[in-house]
Amino acid sequence: MKKSTIWSITIIMALTFIGLLYMQVMYMQNMIRMRDDQFSEGVKRSLYAVTTNLEQDETKHFLEEDVAQIETSVLPRYSVGGTDQGGIKFSFTTAEGKRGALTLQGDLNVLTPNVRRLDQHRSAHEILRDQYLYQKGLLDEVIMRMISQSSSRPIDERADSAKVATYLRMELDNNGLDLPFEFAVVNRLGAVVYRTAGYTPEQAGDNNMFVQTLFPNDSKNRMNYLKVYFPTKRDYVLSSLRYVIPSFILTFILLVMFTYTIFLTFRQKKLTEMKNDFINNMTHEFKTPISTISLAAQMLNDSSVRKSEKMQEHISSVINEETKRLRFQVEKVLQMSMFERQRATLKLQDIDANVAIANIAHTFKIKVEKYGGKIATELLAEQSMIYVDEMHFTNVIFNLLDNAVKYRREDVPLMLRVTTRDISNSRLEITVADNGIGIRREDLKKIFEKFYRVSTGNLHDVKGFGLGLAYVQKMVRELRGEITVESEPSQGTKFIIILPLTKN
Repeated sequence: MKKSTIWSITIIMALTFIGLLYMQVMYMQNMIRMRDDQFSEGVKRSLYAVTTNLEQDETKHFLEEDVAQIETSVLPRYSVGGTDQGGIKFSFTTAEGKRGALTLQGDLNVLTPNVRRLDQHRSAHEILRDQYLYQKGLLDEVIMRMISQSSSRPIDERADSAKVATYLRMELDNNGLDLPFEFAVVNRLGAVVYRTAGYTPEQAGDNNMFVQTLFPNDSKNRMNYLKVYFPTKRDYVLSSLRYVIPSFILTFILLVMFTYTIFLTFRQKKLTEMKNDFINNMTHEFKTPISTISLAAQMLNDSSVRKSEKMQEHISSVINEETKRLRFQVEKVLQMSMFERQRATLKLQDIDANVAIANIAHTFKIKVEKYGGKIATELLAEQSMIYVDEMHFTNVIFNLLDNAVKYRREDVPLMLRVTTRDISNSRLEITVADNGIGIRREDLKKIFEKFYRVSTGNLHDVKGFGLGLAYVQKMVRELRGEITVESEPSQGTKFIIILPLTKN
C-alpha cells in the first residue's frame, strides 16, 4: 500500500473520529444544560407551592381564631313566651345590643299553630340570612386582621420549620425531585432565623442555591426568605449521562486503537522497506567477498602463482580477510533475525573476558590501522570469567568498535581504548571508548532504538540501518547485564557494559 493512500485513510478517519467526538461532547453538554434547567424549574415550582401553602395556613389560622367571636356577635337572639292577658310575646336582641319586644293578642289555641308556622318560615329565612352575615363578617374580619396583624407575628410561628420541611418534601416529590436538601429561613438582612443541621451554603456550589420570598405581601422591612440547596444535585444532573458516557469512552478507545494501528502500519511499512534494503545490501555485500575468494582460488590454480611463496601467502591472507568479512556479513543477517524472536537462543559457556577482548582487539587492529588509528587495551580485571554466549559477546564488542570507526573524526587520528576492571557485587565492567564525533544529548536516549540513526552531518560514507546498537543492548540484557553510554559532541563516546561474573 502506498504511503499516500495510508495518509489519506488516516486523515479521513481522523476527521471522522474528531467530528464524532465533537458531536458527542456537544450532545453531553446539551443534556446537562437541559437536565439542569428542568431541575431548576421543578425546584422553583416546588418553592412557590410551599409559600402558597404557608399563606393558606395563615389564612386558616385567622379564620379559626375569629369563628367563635363572629358567631356570638353577628347573629340576633330571640325568645318566645305567653302574656297574662292571653297571646304570645316575642323578645329579641340585635347584634348592636339593642333589645325589642312584640306581642300577638288572641286565643292561644288559635295563635299557636300559626306561630309555629311562622317560626318555621322565620327559621329558614334566618338560616340563609345568618349564613350570609357569618361569611361576610368572617371574611371582613379575617382580612382586616391579616392586613394589620399577620406580618407582626414571628416568622417561626407563621412558617414552622417542621411544616416547611414537610411541604418542601411533599412538593419536591410531586415534581419528581426525590433528592436530599438543606434549607434555612433568613430575614432581609441575611441573618438566619432557623436552618437545618447540615445547612452550609459554602458547599452549595454554582447554580445550586434557590431563594423564595415567604409571604410576598409583607412590607419590605419585614421580608423573609427561604433558601434551599441540594448536596447531590451534580450527581442527579450527571445521572442523565450514564448511557452516554460509556459510548463516549468506547469511541475514545476506538480512536486510540485506530491511532495505534496507523502507527503500527507506518512502522511496519518502514521496517519492511528497511528489511528489503538490508537484504539488497547484504546480497551486494556477499557478492564482493565471494567474488574475491573465487578469484583467489582461480589464481591458486595457476602454476606460476604456486611457485611463488610470497604470492601464495598474499592470496591466503586475502582469502582469510574476505572470509572474515563474509562471516561478519552473515552475522549481520543473524542479528537481523534476532529481532524477530521474543528471546534469543543462547549457547552459554564460561569464557575469560580478558582473553576474548584481547583476541577481538588483535583482529580489529588491522581495520583501525587502515584509517591511521590505534587501539589500546587495559585488561585490569583480576576476576574475568563470565557466563555468556561467545559468538554474541564477540559481536557486541565488534559492533561497538565498528561504530567507533564509522563515526571517527577526520581532523584527529582515531584512538580506541578497551578496558576491563572488577567492580562490587561480583561484576565485571567493560568500557569501549573513542575520540570520535560524539553524540548529542537529545540523541543519547534514542541510540538503542531499532533503526534509529544519529545524524552524521557531513559524513556521507557512513552506511548502516540502525541495528547495531539495538542488537548490542538486546544481547547485553539477554546476558543479564546492562549498558550505558557517555558522550559529548566532538569529545568522543564511551560505552560501559556491566556483566555478572561466573559464580563458582
